[in-house]
Amino acid sequence: MQTPRLFHSSTFRLALLYMALFSTSVLLLLGFIYWSTAGYMVRQTDATIEAEVVGLAERYDSTGLPGLTALISERMAREPGSPVLYLLADRNFKPLLGNLNRWPKGIEPKTGWLSFRLEDENHPTGKDHPARARLFNLRGGFHLLVGRDVHELEKIQQLIVSTLAWGLAITVVLALLGGTMLSRRFLRRIESINDTCREIIYGDLSRRIPVRSADDDFDQLAGNLNNMLDQIEGLMAGVRQVSDNIAHDLRTPLARLRNRLETLRKQVTEEGPRELLDQAAAEADGLLATFKALLRISQIESGSRRAGFTEIDLTDLLQDVTELYEPLAEEKGQHIELDLAGGEPIRGDRDLLFQAFANLLDNAIKYTPQNGRIQVGRAGVQISVADNGPGIPADARDKVFQRFYRLESCRSTPGNGLGLSLVAAVANLHNARIQLEDNAPGLRVTMNFAEQNG
Repeated sequence: MQTPRLFHSSTFRLALLYMALFSTSVLLLLGFIYWSTAGYMVRQTDATIEAEVVGLAERYDSTGLPGLTALISERMAREPGSPVLYLLADRNFKPLLGNLNRWPKGIEPKTGWLSFRLEDENHPTGKDHPARARLFNLRGGFHLLVGRDVHELEKIQQLIVSTLAWGLAITVVLALLGGTMLSRRFLRRIESINDTCREIIYGDLSRRIPVRSADDDFDQLAGNLNNMLDQIEGLMAGVRQVSDNIAHDLRTPLARLRNRLETLRKQVTEEGPRELLDQAAAEADGLLATFKALLRISQIESGSRRAGFTEIDLTDLLQDVTELYEPLAEEKGQHIELDLAGGEPIRGDRDLLFQAFANLLDNAIKYTPQNGRIQVGRAGVQISVADNGPGIPADARDKVFQRFYRLESCRSTPGNGLGLSLVAAVANLHNARIQLEDNAPGLRVTMNFAEQNG
């Protein structure tokens, strides 16, 4: 299974959509978890600082500056490695007491809270740490700063963020893997349906979509499609059988009629009746050719000739067809140009391909005016036959492949409207794509065998 095909499947796109929705939900959940944990820790830190400030302010109100300095000194001495920060400064923010040797840089926010970095000389460990503090103005113009070293809190926050990021990444990877596996599973089922449809398009109406024992939606769809194909095959078989029976049943009496007309012609000596008998014999030949073409198209569409496919060099085949029709083209003063580039051989039925290319060249000679130009080309696995005749209108190019369909301008010319029908049947048998294009002026017919070699 090709990876680009997987990525362009609707199942994979649907899986990506669900992955995006699920990832968004996980992201919102992880964001709430972060807010609940890291945010809670920040709020707890602020509450601890606030309680510390209130306690020191009460001591200052009751015992004055000596009592406040004694309490701060006692707490710093009792817990020398504590993350609690103290700084008492005068009205000019000159440090008087505390474990900070200078007032932090920056303007204090109006809320009284200040976030700053503890520089090397400001911290006993010699590290640059984040800190958060609360400013409290005391009577007498003194300033009290109480805070905490939040380095550990920052590490915990980074750990939480890293954990949440890894959790989101793992969620996305698992969702992507799950979507890929699910898409591959569905794509295999869809591909089996496509393979069966392609075989049916190429003429094998007996093919059916495989059904598993899961009895899921795909099995139900496959069952309904198989029932529909059974009905179509039955109807097509009935139509084909009627057509074949008519062709078989009428070909024999037409052949007898043709033989009797020939016998009668030999017995008639007068010129007038002999000419009428010749015309009747020609009409009988035309009817026999029509029924022969119908039977041949039915045989081709059945796909039975595919078993005898061999390696064929298209260049040699086109040269043989052109050599056969060159005298007919010279009679009309037409010139056939060959442009046969080399290419890989294809697998096919040489007789059928010869007949198909012969029909295309015969049509080109028939509808190209006197002294016209016909081009037969090969480029890789693409064959083209182009002329400078009247061409075919764009709205009729699909219809000319139908049996017995003829343009109004061509009804006065000999033919039965089965030539291009046979060409289309041969193209389908060989998995080739046939197209009619404007040659400006004229018609250009291309037959591409790329799907067979792809």
